[in-house]
Amino acid sequence: MNTSSTTTDHSLARSLGHGQMAMIAMGSALGTGLFLGSGEAIGIAGPAVIISFALGSLIAATIALSMGEMASRHPVRGGFGTLAAHYLSPFWGYLSRWLYWIVTVCVTGAELAACAAYLAYWVPEIPIWAGILLFAAVIIAINLTSVGSFGVVEFFLSSIKVIAVFVFILIGLVLVFVGLPDAPAPGLAELTSDGGFAPMGWASVWIALSVVMFSFGGIELLSITAAEAKDPARSIRTAARTTIVRLAFFYVFCIGIVLCLVPWRTAASTGEDVATSPFVMVFDQLGIPGAAHITNLLVLIAALSAANANLYAGSRMIHSLASDGLAPRFAAHTTKRRVPVVGIALSSLGLLGAALLAFSGVGGVFGYMMSLVVFAVIFVWALILCTFIAYRRRGITGATFRVPGGVVTAIIGLVGLLAVFATVAVRPSMQIAAAVGFPAVIIATVLYFAVARRRVNPADIEEAFAEAESMR
Repeated sequence: MNTSSTTTDHSLARSLGHGQMAMIAMGSALGTGLFLGSGEAIGIAGPAVIISFALGSLIAATIALSMGEMASRHPVRGGFGTLAAHYLSPFWGYLSRWLYWIVTVCVTGAELAACAAYLAYWVPEIPIWAGILLFAAVIIAINLTSVGSFGVVEFFLSSIKVIAVFVFILIGLVLVFVGLPDAPAPGLAELTSDGGFAPMGWASVWIALSVVMFSFGGIELLSITAAEAKDPARSIRTAARTTIVRLAFFYVFCIGIVLCLVPWRTAASTGEDVATSPFVMVFDQLGIPGAAHITNLLVLIAALSAANANLYAGSRMIHSLASDGLAPRFAAHTTKRRVPVVGIALSSLGLLGAALLAFSGVGGVFGYMMSLVVFAVIFVWALILCTFIAYRRRGITGATFRVPGGVVTAIIGLVGLLAVFATVAVRPSMQIAAAVGFPAVIIATVLYFAVARRRVNPADIEEAFAEAESMR
């Protein structure tokens, strides 16, 4: 096969606009971490979880901005993984991409498990595993279209989600401070009525971060989508600045409103039971006709959108690994529409795994999957910040925006990630995640030095940088 045909067969299409890129990142990050996983975080810290979400948003901001600056300068395929291979070493690029692929596989499965649980709110007769397979067919079909069509669908789904969250905040503020004729305004009384603002102690704010950071998983998509952006420099600049502000606003305000309207112990009960969301519970308890059903539909769309975005991210990550010789070469194959069909198939393994776990009746799967994702994504985020530090030390210029504080900001982010990782000492689910995660890292390392290192071709990485440079 000649070079030109190979390039045509393996290349991706640059079809995403900056609005679509921002919404894809929002679609991944604004999912079950807010609408479902927040119940577990509330159970750990009580009302003080609001502070956990605020701290989590600050840590996420250091990652999003650092990644955004690098990606606006180098919109390469493989995103942060290719950047790590260039600025740190091929090994770190390999490890970060494989770890992130595992993250996307787990998150996609977890989001579809949530979709199936939301469906069971209406039709409890449908088994969870059947619901997972139903929604899996939907997102696989969406991802098999052209990337432009995928961008339109994801923009639509994420827009519904963002508008719904904004409306929830407005209605929630009215309910909290004005009330209804048959539901007096509670004000802020619920935040301190049961054991005070921090009923589990202030250390719980730190412990809850191990759950909260799951909510911000997905901000990495800003880097991955850069390789398929029409105007990467402008798109990433806009997306990086707006995404993290929206996420921080949405998370802090939404959780605050839920805790003002629902006793925190009641809201926390969804931490082990994924059949409902704290957001659905708000309207169920207030007795607003039909509102709970509408909210359940919206949180279902939110989870479906996040699953859709993560399947996209996983397929692009495995495509970049194959293109650089770090995964089987056939995984780099794309269709005539330049869709990485093999990558989509491989990244769908998480959907099958989630269905099998649901069919087996294993309990607590969602919580453990969340912990495993947090454990793996901490490594990925730390490598992103280390890459940024190496990037800045080389004095690279030409990015469309620069991170305020530069290296200092990245170091603050690393300290925050270290604090989150330290929760492994006190949280059983994080300990189980570590028991799985550390061997996975060791196995990946052994495979790299035994097999993959010989397949690394620096020219592949430089080709990706040259291609990205031509598109700036």
